[in-house]
Amino acid sequence: MPDESLSKEELLCLLREQTALTETLKGTVAELRQTLDAQNATVAELQETIRELQRQLGRNSRNSSQPPSKDGFDKPRPQSRRKRSGLKPGGQPGHAGTHMAIPHEPDDVQQHLPSKCLSCPHLAECRKRGNVFSCGERRYEVNVVVGTKVTEHQSLEAVACPYGEEVQPAAFPGNIRAHVQYGDSVTVLAGLLSTYGAVSVSRIHTILGSLMGVGLSTGTVASMVSQCASKVGGTLDAIREMLVNEDVVNFDETGTDVNGRTVWVHSSSTKSLTYQTISARRGQEGMEGNGVLPRFSGIGVHDCWKPYWKYELAGHAVCCAHLLRELTGIEEFQPDHEWPTRFKALLMDMKKAKERTMDRGADEISRYYWLKFDAEYDRILEEAEAVCPEPPDPPDRRRGRKKKGRERSLIERLKSLKDSVCMFLHNFIVPFDNNQAERDVRNVKTKTKVSGCFRTVEGAQDYLDVMSYLSTGMKHGVSVFDALTAAFAGNGAIVLQ
Repeated sequence: MPDESLSKEELLCLLREQTALTETLKGTVAELRQTLDAQNATVAELQETIRELQRQLGRNSRNSSQPPSKDGFDKPRPQSRRKRSGLKPGGQPGHAGTHMAIPHEPDDVQQHLPSKCLSCPHLAECRKRGNVFSCGERRYEVNVVVGTKVTEHQSLEAVACPYGEEVQPAAFPGNIRAHVQYGDSVTVLAGLLSTYGAVSVSRIHTILGSLMGVGLSTGTVASMVSQCASKVGGTLDAIREMLVNEDVVNFDETGTDVNGRTVWVHSSSTKSLTYQTISARRGQEGMEGNGVLPRFSGIGVHDCWKPYWKYELAGHAVCCAHLLRELTGIEEFQPDHEWPTRFKALLMDMKKAKERTMDRGADEISRYYWLKFDAEYDRILEEAEAVCPEPPDPPDRRRGRKKKGRERSLIERLKSLKDSVCMFLHNFIVPFDNNQAERDVRNVKTKTKVSGCFRTVEGAQDYLDVMSYLSTGMKHGVSVFDALTAAFAGNGAIVLQ
């Protein structure tokens, strides 16, 4: 209670002081609330950062797009999506099977006598008769004969022309350029060991030296790989042009090491064609250098990486295998969210419905199933929106994009790219996944693991040229040795027949 002895002026002064103090306290409270909001936002960001770091620690090739080569020794146990059929493992009744065949008629025949006859004193007499023994069973042993064949090329000169003409000495074939040189078969073998075999140059030197007595230097081996690449160059141009005109092409990229620096392999492939190039850039610059996607007007299947979408001339289909791995990762780190499990089941149901339809000989899904899957797609994403809404703007309106997290980013991607996700169901020539491209670039990781890094960009491109050619040949049923031998004979087009 104010003192009754105070005057009216004193009371008014005291009231003004109390009012000013109240306003000051209100301002302080507002500042504290703003500080608290900022701290809450910081705590939320830190919690999301912690969750993201935990995700990174738990990432592997099963629950993310991380390649198996980065799993290290603690590899995840694969969980197959196939259900048990109840059949015994191995070949099933009616399976034709395969067996080893005799490559040609025997070069040598060895006859084995019964053990009792070998110790018989009348063996020599029986041999003279000639009709005592007959072949009861034949078995064949196939061995590899390793050696070298030396061909001497002679340039003949006319000692004296009967007609008095001046005759120049004979010219050697164009491929005979030195006094002593390796033939094409050695070059083909060294090239195959270095590329398809993924053997290091120093080991090729040791292997060929041990088997054939051919002491190839490491520089000679590298030169032979370059020579192989030059022989297949014309065929690679034809492969690239064929890919540009395909209806569906699989695209992918992977990193490798060139003398301690990361470079990128860009791959364009189908079930019958492979074309790979090297680039210092992973994005659009590398895709332009590959030369297929910039002119491609069909449907490109890829892993949804952003630079692919810059090419509007082509249609786009998203690899659903990548989506399944991302959904598995969300299942593991957000176990209380049910929508990833439902979406995975939807994708697999769509895949099975397509396979059943194709088994019946049809080329498009029924309207009933299409409407059913379309409605289920939207319902699942509505549920996802409810459990993982878009994050609010930060209170201090900091610049930059809001941090959404992997789950929210995936939800928005599934909403905006619905047509591309479901492309395999719209168009039956589009595959469910991008496994074709991943299989075609796997050789790069194998080469890097076994042989280490490439020494030069040119050497890396030589390797990719030869592997693109050999991969295309194998897809057409041509063996790697026959394919590369044909290239040296000027018949590289054999891999396209």
